[in-house]
Amino acid sequence: MISPYLMFDGNCEEALNHYVSVLGAKIDMVMRNADAPPDMPCAPEQKNKIMHARFTIGGDVVMASDSPPEYVQKPQGFSVSMQIDDPAEAERKFTALLDGGQVTMPFGKTFWSKGFGMGTDRFGIPWMVNVPLEGH
Repeated sequence: MISPYLMFDGNCEEALNHYVSVLGAKIDMVMRNADAPPDMPCAPEQKNKIMHARFTIGGDVVMASDSPPEYVQKPQGFSVSMQIDDPAEAERKFTALLDGGQVTMPFGKTFWSKGFGMGTDRFGIPWMVNVPLEGH
């Protein structure tokens, strides 16, 4: 199994709640920095940040955490790709997912898809939403 691991700049919990709301994600587990053994150093302002979370979207596993501030990097060189069979559902999820983010390709029919769109959500995560043609 290959699962994306999304790193956030201190707003992982907000992102998880957004994905639950707009994608129907299910949060399976959340471990905060405060849950770590006492010998693991953590700045007081980081105690409630998420050390590790596991969630599923349509049965697919995604993991996430708040990156320690000194290691925060802008996500680049990948997109999280979702395949949705129903064009209306795909467009609805695309629109809600990217609310407050940046659309780089508006959702619409393409030669390879009944519907496709891409962009970056308000948390900095790049997404592609695709409705495959039959047989593809």
